[in-house]
Amino acid sequence: MPSRDGPAVVEVADLVKRYPRSDANAVDGLSFTVAPGEIFGLFGPNGAGKSTTVGILTTRLRATGGRALIGGVDVRRDPATARAQLAVVPQHNNLDRALTPRQNLVYHATYHGLPRREAESRAEELLDRFGLTERADRRIEAYSGGLAQRLMIARALTHEPAVLFLDEPTNALDPQTRLLIWGQIRQLRERGVAIVLTTHAMNEAARMVDRVGIVDQGRLLTLDTPENLVRGLAGDAILDLTVTPAAADDPDALAAALGGLDGVRKAERLALPAAPAGGRPGGRPGLAGAGGAALAALAARAGAGGRAGAGGLAALAGAGLTGRNGAAGHNGAAGRGGAAGRNGAAGDGGRLRVRLHLATDPAALLGAAVTVLTGRSATLNAIDVGEPSLEDVFIELTGREPR
Repeated sequence: MPSRDGPAVVEVADLVKRYPRSDANAVDGLSFTVAPGEIFGLFGPNGAGKSTTVGILTTRLRATGGRALIGGVDVRRDPATARAQLAVVPQHNNLDRALTPRQNLVYHATYHGLPRREAESRAEELLDRFGLTERADRRIEAYSGGLAQRLMIARALTHEPAVLFLDEPTNALDPQTRLLIWGQIRQLRERGVAIVLTTHAMNEAARMVDRVGIVDQGRLLTLDTPENLVRGLAGDAILDLTVTPAAADDPDALAAALGGLDGVRKAERLALPAAPAGGRPGGRPGLAGAGGAALAALAARAGAGGRAGAGGLAALAGAGLTGRNGAAGHNGAAGRGGAAGRNGAAGDGGRLRVRLHLATDPAALLGAAVTVLTGRSATLNAIDVGEPSLEDVFIELTGREPR
């Protein structure tokens, strides 16, 4: 990681933007900085103000109030000088189709003032770096989406900007191209280039970004490293339980009882997934396969730690009941995309899905959860254990409702 000492290369202070005939600010007092050699993630729901903020920083839009600086240059007072220090890679292909890839790079470099010979040399270097040399003189129409994205990033680097703005840089790309692009982004960071990244692929980006700012309704909700945000807002672990309440029990009361256990930071009811292919919607509820493996793993962890309830977990894991569980996931538990997967449609049989955000080890909590369920004559159908992610933080702050 390069040193990020010294003055910020991007400065945003009390930034405001209100569009004509709008009754609310699109950007409402936003403030943050980005240091040289830092990858900064600017995340938010659709309409949160991200694109407007980037539009102001890249001089496409004029702010209503506040201040925005690129390399110490006020983007409103001196947009031409600010533009010379930045580059933008949009989400959608905006390459000049009348030019070959090589000509696109040379033209862009000369536009920014490089002499012709230097522009040609720079284009050759970038074509090689992005694996485009053999395709440098083909028509742009022959380029796939991944090739076009690589060329757009190469074009953005022809004048060696101090700040690079990336909008959904890996959207709909194959794994090989994503790896290449993330690798190039790492190299840019090592060279001291500041990168402002907007994307909805937050969990993928979380492995790359140094800090994250989450915005909604034009305001900054939080700003920190991905690790600190996840630990501080989403908890240490997530435990999803799919249960069948007793006929006379109230599902909300059952969820509240689980949420009241020691070590639970928050409980929320989620929609149940549809039955998977080959599922057993009419089968006897219970746990088997990956669900049994999840319980066995938790029982082993509980037993190793001398925790109460370890024997009960082991017995439950060995019951061999039929269930609709997903493939094994992380930490030896049922996968989060399986029977207890996210964002599914309503299930059947009166089942209830409860997500518990934990401040403790799931092995220490599950025994107590099983005791609650047993005491209320509820049946445990599926278990899903996972680590919280940046996406969980995002949902926690901005809500589950689509925009």
